[in-house]
Parts: sequence; structure tokens; C-alpha cells
Amino acid sequence: MKKISIFGATGSIGQSTIDLIRRVPDAYDVVALSGGHNVAQLARDAIELQADIAITAHDARLEELRSALAGSGVEAASGAAALVEAASRPADWIMSAIVGAAGLAPGLKALEQGTTLALANKESLVCAGALLMQTAADHGARILPVDSEHSAVFQALVGERIEEVERIIITASGGAFRDWPLERLKTASLAEASSHPNWDMGQRITIDSASMFNKALEVIETREFFGVAPEQIEVLVHPQSLVHALVGFRDGALMSHLGAPDMRHAIGYALHWPDRNALPVARLDLAAIGQLEFRAPDLQRYPALRLAQEVMRRGGLSGAVFNGAKERALDHFIAGRIGFLDMASLTEEGLATLEAQPGLIDASMTLENVTRVDDLARRAVDQVVTQRTG
Repeated sequence: MKKISIFGATGSIGQSTIDLIRRVPDAYDVVALSGGHNVAQLARDAIELQADIAITAHDARLEELRSALAGSGVEAASGAAALVEAASRPADWIMSAIVGAAGLAPGLKALEQGTTLALANKESLVCAGALLMQTAADHGARILPVDSEHSAVFQALVGERIEEVERIIITASGGAFRDWPLERLKTASLAEASSHPNWDMGQRITIDSASMFNKALEVIETREFFGVAPEQIEVLVHPQSLVHALVGFRDGALMSHLGAPDMRHAIGYALHWPDRNALPVARLDLAAIGQLEFRAPDLQRYPALRLAQEVMRRGGLSGAVFNGAKERALDHFIAGRIGFLDMASLTEEGLATLEAQPGLIDASMTLENVTRVDDLARRAVDQVVTQRTG
């Protein structure tokens, strides 16, 4: 029986993971589940899966969680320290699906116990890729990618040597606004940005898909996970979301990974690795699909992709600055304080502000320094928003 924990259990990735576990419950012993505000869902899942502990990220929801778990034997806890403690509990496989930089500390703690970390929290690699990979190496742990694009690359590289890779191409649906006139983006609403044409995801990642900030993070993640040069990473807009990534080799060959837009494929691959088990995902009928479309991304429409290239060239802690500024700009858009296009300009201003401070970006990559620049980036964005809105 495999001992597992799921951090971010109430989100779309976590729920898809639980769906796979629920189908063969005797194969898994659930150690910990974590969630955010949806404590009712967290409690239901923890009771059904007989988890040892359930953790809400929000201290204010702890009593509600305790009440929902009363009599079940499942321990209740809350807050960042409880997440880290739960990540230190022995497990064979841990899903890291907490959204944002908050997933970094539990992920590092999980790696310190030498486990397998299924990484859906792309922000961890963006903020502290070198630290994460070194921690895994130091403790004999393994990181398996769960983003559909990086899982696709990982699978395409089975039996191949990374030094023979010429380029890696990750695809993007283009999000909700891929066919909108540029001028119309200025007035894009929160509701319009929160609707994805292909994937069923949470609000934040859906908006990040519309702005292509999600893909910008994935470009940086590709660099950190596979160790290729920034110029070897390409992005293609692929409206059907059926080709998830392609790997090009120095002999001109391209290996592509195709599959239905269903995260259970990438999750299931990581859950059963190195084996391939049957999964409840749709099988593609290419004859019925008929054709696949690809086009180059418009950098005027998606300035986040340009910023990702600049971050990779700059190196150091610039990834943590980029992610912190991006997350805070998204907060302001969701709150209605700024427009859709302002997210990119705010992120760029946050990067410029912190890069101008001597030694800040080039400080050593530790959890403390990553956390510090993340906070500074968010404060820089807040300051600009205050100046703009009065």
C-alpha cells in the first residue's frame, strides 16, 4: 500500500488526484490532505479517505474544520507551520498542488524526507528551482512533473539523452482571449477572463491562462526542470489543447505527446510511475478531430512571455520577484482595482524596482531570501497600484 499526501486537495488538481485514488482505495494509505477556504470539501475527503490529518491554510477556518471532522478520528490543523509539519510526515508520494509561492516550503520539507514529489506547483520551480532541485539531489528524492506540458516533455524524453535535445516546445491554448482584437483586451472583465475554452481549472490559473502568465511560468519551469538554455524553449498557440508538448532533437526529429485535455493523465502518470496504468481519460479519435492548429504567440497580446525570457536571462532570484509581482497583480485584478492589461505592466514595474536594488536579485538562493523578495515584490506592486489609483 502506497502512503500518500495531497497538498492542495480541494483544488482542481487535488480533486482529480482524489478521483484516481477513490477508484482503487485499497492501494493507498492517505497521510495528509490540505486545502484552503473550502473546509467542507476538505473534511468530506479526509473522512472518506481516512486521512491521518487535514490542514486548512487559514487559521480562521480551523474551528469549522474541527467541527466537520468531529468523531472521525482525523486530526485538524491550520496555517503554514502545520502544512510544513504535515509534509514532514513519512509518505511514499506527495502531491504538491498548492497554488502560488505558498507551496514552496511544504515542497522542500517533503523532499527532505527523500520522497517522490509530484509537482503541480509550478511557482516552486519558478521561485527557487535551483534550491528545489538541489534539495532533491541531497536527500535522494525524486521530482515528477504534473503540469501537462512538463509531464509531456518528461514522457517524450524517456530513453533519450537531454544533451541531444535541440529544442522544447510547449503549447498554449491561448486562453479566453486568443481571438479577441487587442483593443478589446483593455476592457476585458473578470468574468470573461475566468472562463477557459478547453480546461476546467480554478479561477486564478484560468485568468493566468488568458494573460499567458501561466505559460510564462511554465517556460521558466521548463528551464529549471530540464536544464536547457532559455533560447531552446519555444511556445506555440494550439487552440485544441491536444498536443501538450514537443521535443526536438539534433537530428531534426520531433517527439510529441498528445492526449485529451484532462489532468488525470499527467497526475496518473506521476502516481504510477515508472509504470503506465489504465486511466479513465478519453481516447483521441484523430480521424474525427481532422486537423490540429498551431500558430506563433503574439508578444503584444502576451507580454508575459517576453518577461519570462528576461527573467531567465537575469537569473538569481528574479524568478521569485516575477512570481510575487504577478500574483499580487492578479490579486488586484480580481479585486477590481486594475484592468486586465495592467497585470503585465505592474509585474514589469515590480521587476524593475527590485532589480534596481543592489545585491537583492543576486543574493544566495535560500528559502528565507526567496520569501523576502517575494514579499518585497508584492509590496512594490501594491505601491504602484496605490499611486495609480490615488
